Amino acid sequence: MTPLISIFVFAVLALLASAIKILNEYERGVIFTLGRYTGTKGPGLILVIPFLQKMMKVDMRVIVMDVPTQDVISRDNVSVKVNAVVYFRVVDAGKATLQVEQYYAATSQLAQTTLRSVLGQHELDDMLTERDKLNQDIQAILDRHTDAWGIKVSNVEIKHVDLDESMIRAIARQAEAERSRRAKVIHAEGEQQAAEKLTEAARALALEPQAMQLRYLQTLLDVTTGSSGQNSTIIFPLPMDLIKPLMAKLDTDE
Repeated sequence: MTPLISIFVFAVLALLASAIKILNEYERGVIFTLGRYTGTKGPGLILVIPFLQKMMKVDMRVIVMDVPTQDVISRDNVSVKVNAVVYFRVVDAGKATLQVEQYYAATSQLAQTTLRSVLGQHELDDMLTERDKLNQDIQAILDRHTDAWGIKVSNVEIKHVDLDESMIRAIARQAEAERSRRAKVIHAEGEQQAAEKLTEAARALALEPQAMQLRYLQTLLDVTTGSSGQNSTIIFPLPMDLIKPLMAKLDTDE
């Protein structure tokens, strides 16, 4: 075999080797023929014509992207620092290559602006108590805007809402005042219920005068035989109804 033939065979084999491409299950190849988009191939073994075609690999797996900390001013004029995490993936490799230069950077910038815009429309209490709703709102906006890029935003999670020390102390004082208010309300409700029960008991005792006297005697017995077990001297008021018959008897005898 002459050297010329050997060089030719080697060149043909090199061209065939460069034409064979293997893509993993999670990869897709965007094919350009003479600079024009001609389709998306993969996964597996594909052939790319050297010098005429060009292939760009696109990863189709879910990408986890951290949104940097953003300074947000809430609707009630409270300054907070918020960061989040976004889960997204490419669903159309052709759009992700043709419609946007760098889909990761574009999605990151869009996530930052959307986070500031959505949280700025809510008050601080909403950021702390309604995170699920805020996550859904941000996810819906991102998904709608990135659909043209062939990207699906599956989830958005707000991670941290950082407050100034003065605001943390103010929230603590507010929570303490709320607990005090609840305690006073519960105490007042208890007093109201006790007054209602005492009123019912007074009505029941008023039906029978002897019942009131028995109640006095029972109270005296409870006091004299208390849990301490020690004898004590007690000044106990005697009802006038109890001594009226004796007074009447004395007047009659006189």
